[in-house]
Amino acid sequence: MIWLSYHHEKMNYIWNLPTKVLFGEGMLNELHNEEMPGRKALIVISNGKSVKNNGWIDEVVDELNQAGVESVVYDNISPNPTEPEIMDGVTCARENEVDFIVGLGGGSVLDSATIIAAVAPQKDGGRVWDYIQSGTGGRRSLEEKSLPYIEITTTAGTGSEVDRWGVVTNPDTHEKIGFEGDYAFLAIVDPRLMLTVPPTLTAYQGFDALFHSIEGYISNARTAPAQMVEIAAIGNIAQYLPVAVKDGDNMDAREKIAFANTLSGYSMELGSCTSEHALEHALSGNHPELPHGAGLIMISLAYFKHFIDKHVCDDRFMEMAIALGARQIKGPYDFLQALERLMRECGVADLKMSDYGISAAEFPRLVKEARETMGGLFECDPMPLSDEEAEAIYLASYK
Repeated sequence: MIWLSYHHEKMNYIWNLPTKVLFGEGMLNELHNEEMPGRKALIVISNGKSVKNNGWIDEVVDELNQAGVESVVYDNISPNPTEPEIMDGVTCARENEVDFIVGLGGGSVLDSATIIAAVAPQKDGGRVWDYIQSGTGGRRSLEEKSLPYIEITTTAGTGSEVDRWGVVTNPDTHEKIGFEGDYAFLAIVDPRLMLTVPPTLTAYQGFDALFHSIEGYISNARTAPAQMVEIAAIGNIAQYLPVAVKDGDNMDAREKIAFANTLSGYSMELGSCTSEHALEHALSGNHPELPHGAGLIMISLAYFKHFIDKHVCDDRFMEMAIALGARQIKGPYDFLQALERLMRECGVADLKMSDYGISAAEFPRLVKEARETMGGLFECDPMPLSDEEAEAIYLASYK
């Protein structure tokens, strides 16, 4: 039995998760039965080939047609989406006078759809970056209500289908920052769409979802319902991610990881990530070829060891160690052993920053960028993290 540590903490929380979720194998084929908010949609997909080659785009177009909806496709979102790419999507939505947006893809596509839906109806002529609230963002307010949008996820990594955030990179400044939009009115999580994700990407995405929940579990913004979904997500990922990596056709494993992924999206709405995500965004913002999940894996052991060394929330680390499958818990350091074992089982324990062109000389600047662009996540750490300590985490992670 895992006793969650919120029993002695303040229990106040707000539960406002309005997205309707259709979850399970075959649920994409229920889309045409849902009430649509208009008659013309912009479908946002990546600039890759998988959504087209696997036939998912054809299925979505057909489902919309059955619902009496005409569609236009925007297909230029990269794995680390940039402001110009997303702005082109906004322009496409405006020029085609669409009523709503459909995001079909992984986290980068779903994030982009969230942002396009928010910015397209604005009448002040602003660009996406004008509405960013930190770093070099313009800090403008969104005056008009977001367009309605649907999120259809083809990966299990970000939980973006149920949160109201998108992440966007400014290619001129290398800032990678969260953008607060609105909630999707409908999300479809059909693990059938995830069967073709390659093993390495399955692992990277699964660990991204895992760290959303691990960070949330130690965050000082944690709430009782957040911890409830986080511990369930951690347990499902620990048990089923190695299976999904080794056997991508295992529908049961894909479904369990998809479930954990959506739970981790709830985690971000009911609580918050911590500075681990800010530190990684600085890495992949400057080195966009670095997959976000891979960057998180690289810094995670040193990052969590820092807080374990401070003994700031030993009980929560021990609870997570149990969820990760550890037995005969002796203390919080068992969490690190369990996390490293999961990395080895998934074949991602030996990732190197240097393979992505990252040098240790960058670390002081990256720490500064992380705090300037996503400083709010540092405020959610279980105890304050100094620039020197953050740089030491980078250095301890460097290979």
